[in-house]
Amino acid sequence: MKRESNLVSWFEIPVLDLPRAIKFYEQVFEIELHEMSMGPYLMACFPHEKNIMGAGGTLVKGNGFKPSHEGSLLYFSVSNIDEAMSRVLEQGGKILMPKMSIGEYGFMAYFEDSEGNKVALHCMG
Repeated sequence: MKRESNLVSWFEIPVLDLPRAIKFYEQVFEIELHEMSMGPYLMACFPHEKNIMGAGGTLVKGNGFKPSHEGSLLYFSVSNIDEAMSRVLEQGGKILMPKMSIGEYGFMAYFEDSEGNKVALHCMG
């Protein structure tokens, strides 16, 4: 079956301290997050362009959102894993699995963010 869009359209990363998490992700990925609220939830949205490939998402603080190493694993695309992992460490994150070759699919690595979530990086080069 041919799809009209990518299957994954949105993600939410649980946080305990939204300002701390915003600073962490803005510094690691060299981006600006946009703060908002939705009912009782506090959020910070990642930049998201509607007409390009990839999902959008937020950091989210609220009942039912608990940072964890367990469950689904989110991969962020970066152009250079070594540089991104250096910024992870500068912002107080931890390397869980260093950069590893995945053959023709490029490279990947795992880190722990400022909130205790296990997150992954991917790059082709």
